[in-house]
Amino acid sequence: MSINISGLTKRFGRTDVLRGIDLGVAQGELVALLGPSGSGKTTLLKIIAGLEWPDAGRLKVDGTDWLQLAAQDRRIGFVFQHYALFPHMSVRDNLAFGLTVRPRPARPGKAVIAAKVDELLHFLQIAHLADRYPAQLSGGQRQRVALGRALAIEPKVLLLDEPFGALDAAIRRDLRRWLRGVHEATGSTTIFVTHDQEEAFELADRVVVMGEGRIEQIGHADAIHDHPATPFVARFMGATVELPVTLHAGRPEGAGLDLSALPRRALANGAATLFVRPEDITPAPDTASPWQIAARTSNGAHLRLVLRHTGGLEAEADVPRRAVEAAALTEGAKVRLRVEVGVIFPVECRTPIATPTVEPESLKMESFR
Repeated sequence: MSINISGLTKRFGRTDVLRGIDLGVAQGELVALLGPSGSGKTTLLKIIAGLEWPDAGRLKVDGTDWLQLAAQDRRIGFVFQHYALFPHMSVRDNLAFGLTVRPRPARPGKAVIAAKVDELLHFLQIAHLADRYPAQLSGGQRQRVALGRALAIEPKVLLLDEPFGALDAAIRRDLRRWLRGVHEATGSTTIFVTHDQEEAFELADRVVVMGEGRIEQIGHADAIHDHPATPFVARFMGATVELPVTLHAGRPEGAGLDLSALPRRALANGAATLFVRPEDITPAPDTASPWQIAARTSNGAHLRLVLRHTGGLEAEADVPRRAVEAAALTEGAKVRLRVEVGVIFPVECRTPIATPTVEPESLKMESFR
């Protein structure tokens, strides 16, 4: 099922939670809504499910106006972070629940329901757990049952809200690979919410980065990592060092900075901010530089340097401990900062971007490289 969202807004009291969401999801696509807490991603998911209603905007699925349909009429499969299994029901009965509560005219016969449950038990690789109760299952097993219960009704759209958030890291990695396999086997149109970048990029066909109720960028892992569209995305993706620079003829300049590795930008002359990841800064001794190493720590593999400008500005750099230049990077040494990769935005920039229905390649984004 294809999903088309346009102009969706939602306010709780005086707080704008969604500020004009435009998004298209193609049939059979797996899309991640990625962003920090409060970005609006779960609210958007609930509106698609029919658990919340927008103040304005449109939501169409295969051309049908879903805002005119109640939640029970949308055939949504919803998987929550905390499983929401019925504790008094066995795994088998949990899987069957969505089919047994259908209105009588649409309810399958007992034999059909039993066959469907058996199929899901084997498909999800939990047949040996069929007669257990949720309290007897591990977190990963409970999540598989929750997904199976959502799949049992053969949903038009599958929605997952932080599905692995309550699990430890090792189980999450295993279940991510497993869920991708389930998606490919079922061909469902799937949207899942997460704040975990690794999870979003590993699982999704496309990632939708959200911040403060807006879609900041849509794209694939490499594009979003290397070409953040806004300062918000740059910070969210780890460009935590912000250096003031001046643009002249498309070239950034700054005292004590070696920016020769950066390509020319098609930006107007004037003040700008250079966003850099700590690992993309290479300090080199320079007695004339206004930058100085204020602190130096090691984790064995890398040196973490705190760099301080004479004007009070601070930055951080991560340098391999065995790098040739590492021995000279002592506390108190003056250094010039060579920036290997970075992205530049004019001061006070907030870049509005288009949000195409399927083709993120059409976005025009400022490049990291």
